Amino acid sequence: MALASVHSRAQTGLAAPAVVVEVDLAGGLPALAIVGLPETEVKESKDRVRAAIANSGYQFPMRRITVNLAPADLPKEGGRFDLAIALGILAASGQIPAKALADYEFLGELSLSGALRGVRGALPATLAASEAGRRLILPEDNGAEAALAGPDSARVAGHLADVAGQLAGSVETLWHTPEAGAATAESASAPDLMDVRGQPQAKRALEIAAAGGHSLLMIGPPGAGKTMLASRLPGLLPPMSHAQSLEVAAIASISQGGFDTQHWGQRPFRAPHHTASGVALVGGGSTPRPGEITLAHRGVLFLDELPEFDRKVLEVLREPLESGHIVISRAARQSEFPAAFQFVAAMNPCPCGYLGDASGRCHCTPERIERYRGRISGPLLDRIDMHLNVAPITKKVLMEPNIESERSSIVQERVIGARSQAEGRGQTSNAALTAAEIDVHCQPGPEASRLLERAIDQLGLSARGYHRILRVARTIADLAGREAIAAPDIAEAIGFRQLDRG
Repeated sequence: MALASVHSRAQTGLAAPAVVVEVDLAGGLPALAIVGLPETEVKESKDRVRAAIANSGYQFPMRRITVNLAPADLPKEGGRFDLAIALGILAASGQIPAKALADYEFLGELSLSGALRGVRGALPATLAASEAGRRLILPEDNGAEAALAGPDSARVAGHLADVAGQLAGSVETLWHTPEAGAATAESASAPDLMDVRGQPQAKRALEIAAAGGHSLLMIGPPGAGKTMLASRLPGLLPPMSHAQSLEVAAIASISQGGFDTQHWGQRPFRAPHHTASGVALVGGGSTPRPGEITLAHRGVLFLDELPEFDRKVLEVLREPLESGHIVISRAARQSEFPAAFQFVAAMNPCPCGYLGDASGRCHCTPERIERYRGRISGPLLDRIDMHLNVAPITKKVLMEPNIESERSSIVQERVIGARSQAEGRGQTSNAALTAAEIDVHCQPGPEASRLLERAIDQLGLSARGYHRILRVARTIADLAGREAIAAPDIAEAIGFRQLDRG
């Protein structure tokens, strides 16, 4: 037989579209040509495949070989097609039966010795192959990740000879079911809220933010505990469902570092440095890859020293904060990534950080303070649900035993209870309430309405700010177990829209 077809998978964003590797052997001078819109890494596979076949005990056919990666209009990149190309050549030359390839898909990069190396995007490819009714064969390096898709979705092998021998029926059980290992949500303990001394108002704000999915900006001097507080937020959020955990794992799978199965079930916490570019935050590249906002999907994106970020970089957050996804467009392709992250930021009250300190060490002029705070645009500030002034830790609180703090697990139970109330109303979180849903579920009583009316006049609230106060008040009422929003709920929510200007 001079023609063979092998199933494989490409990677486009989070999708893993099917690719058929067609191999044709014809007469003429020996040559190997790869067509079907291959990138440079794919074109280089011809040399890897040639050496791998020879070093695995098989014969590389001395004929004119044409490899077509279909569909032709889908860009192909990386070494992920090496295994499929090698098996196609072996099947077309009659060294393994072509019929044995029909029920499988193949993914893996080949070393010159024929050993299989791991590739990015193994989990999305495994899920897609399973939906297509075929089993994916991939390198052992990707085994733990692929096992998350199900116990019978994939098989792993360590060498081209193992795969070819199994298909030929000359050997048995050289490829095997991958093991997921001991990947659990408890495999790594999250930082506990009990470690934070004092700061009752900040802890209350974290609880409200977790219960409603609200964004939070903390303003306070250095050493007040802003970063420490932010890192405790993932431990307050409800556990993810299996589908959500798969979604988070699939995103990590296509990123540069891949997915560590020891983080299975854990909400992401991303804290990029303030020198990060806009592309680093939203993603991009000639082949679009996820950025920090997508890697924080279902988790927390924390930006420390917020005014130190380039203003243009911060502006790219405005759309995904509202929509929960990001579309990256390039001339050749377009990719959409999820970005339903919880945004938390921290900043100092002034350039030196000690505005309003009792020691009087701050000598920042009003002009410098305004320039510093002006680095953050009004529209971005307006999109942040809660603004919190974090006071410095007193000497007394710092030196006394920390016996009053609640553990994260206790606060998490209250958060889960409040989220259950929102789910009972058909909502995923209060932060995602639409204007129509606010009219139905967030109508305050007469006294609360009068309080809100005064706040609109005194604070000059925009329509967005008004809605955000109602969303936060709805969360506060849910934490208290109230069906109706009361005046204390509105008052507390208004407190989180007022910034101390020092």
